[in-house]
Amino acid sequence: MLLGTLEQSFIFAVMVLGVYISYKILDFPDMTVDGSFPLGAAVAAASIVKGVNPVLALILAMAAGAAAGFITGMIHVKLRVTNLLAGIIVMTGLYSINLRIMGKSNIPLFSVKHLFNGNVSAIVVVAVILLIVKLGMDFLLKTKFGFALKALGDNESLIISLGLNEKTLKIYGLMLANSLVALSGAVLAQYQGFADVGMGTGTIITGLASIIIGDALFGKKKVIKISMMVIFGTIIYRTIIALSLKVGMNASDLKLITSALVVIIIFLKEKKHLLKGGIVNA
Repeated sequence: MLLGTLEQSFIFAVMVLGVYISYKILDFPDMTVDGSFPLGAAVAAASIVKGVNPVLALILAMAAGAAAGFITGMIHVKLRVTNLLAGIIVMTGLYSINLRIMGKSNIPLFSVKHLFNGNVSAIVVVAVILLIVKLGMDFLLKTKFGFALKALGDNESLIISLGLNEKTLKIYGLMLANSLVALSGAVLAQYQGFADVGMGTGTIITGLASIIIGDALFGKKKVIKISMMVIFGTIIYRTIIALSLKVGMNASDLKLITSALVVIIIFLKEKKHLLKGGIVNA
């Protein structure tokens, strides 16, 4: 159970890193991820059954996710649709697109060659993928583009005053975020041996739960990078889910557990903040 939980944590951590970019860095509650996650799975599965190399299938999935993020960004910045509604519109449309790509609601991968039916251990494969994504994100956030993204989420007026195009930056950020979410979906499809059109339901709340846990436990520790904070939060979240199943809770209750967990953590964090503020004022 421990090994399986760790493998799944590494896969979902890639998705959570994408959600972190949109939700925390861009301050953009992007509902697109509920559609781009199965989009990545659909593109990867449909490509693999047609003989495409599994690694190339991951790249194609990322490109599809980036396209979804681009559409959301364009609807938001060009049509002046609110960020939440723009994401919902694209997420809804992606359901039909995913069905078109797959041709049916489910594509099995048990009889075709993919990343997890070779000689390399699954934990090694997912660890390498997560490490590449982590190092890439760490590098990106240290670049001029990365600093501009963080500044955009904190103070959009500052970006405008510096002569940078805040609309283009926002679109690039959404493309990057959704490409990582789609990559996670593509890896999960190969890991579990099938892609399903409904596998993205609750992606945003899963990502937020992991981010909130990581931020609550490790957000104040300067020695821990953002990417590691997100990874630790994902591992803890997946462990809680695994333990919930271990003690006999139904799999159908996982979404309820996640929602309750998010509310409890937010409540405890807010209570701690209020207590701290009371002590300081006293």
